Amino acid sequence: MARTTDGNGTPVPQRLLATATRLFAEQGYDRTSVQEIVEAAGVTKGALYHYFGSKEDLLQEVYARVLRLQQERLDAFAGADAPVDQRLRDAAADVVVTTIENLDDASIFFRSMHHLSPEKNKQVRAERRRYHERFRALIEEGQAEGVFSTATPADLVVDYHFGSVHHLSTWYRPDGPLSPQQVAEHLADLLLRALRA
Repeated sequence: MARTTDGNGTPVPQRLLATATRLFAEQGYDRTSVQEIVEAAGVTKGALYHYFGSKEDLLQEVYARVLRLQQERLDAFAGADAPVDQRLRDAAADVVVTTIENLDDASIFFRSMHHLSPEKNKQVRAERRRYHERFRALIEEGQAEGVFSTATPADLVVDYHFGSVHHLSTWYRPDGPLSPQQVAEHLADLLLRALRA
């Protein structure tokens, strides 16, 4: 019977995902073979296909796991018993920190998204749109309450913030002068200043 964990107790699906993420980040999605993934993970192709239908499914899951985490956290911030400006600031900072903490996943995805089939691409875009809509709802709530200016449409504010988030992988370096939390605080402050103008 096949082992479902490695010597450290890591379940095979997580091991495959971690290995694929590392290889996709180092070599690129298109230059990484299924054989390289299974060899590096210490499993068989059968094990990979048991948990993931294809290499494309691994790519989709690289991004989906981060997006699920961020959606859960956004839902918690949005539903918190706090003023809307604090909830938005917390959510805006959190998406920066969780993106930086998963920078390989984010960079792989944005670099390789075009490799997804139209159906999988549509699924991912729908999940991302759901996240953006929940974030936009916080902005609209603040605008309706008079806490935020209505001079800039909420959709444009969302695009502004997430443009910054999606480009973190092009410039953020862990050994740079700012910690993830510092970057998050600066970007969240920029967002709130823009909404109060």
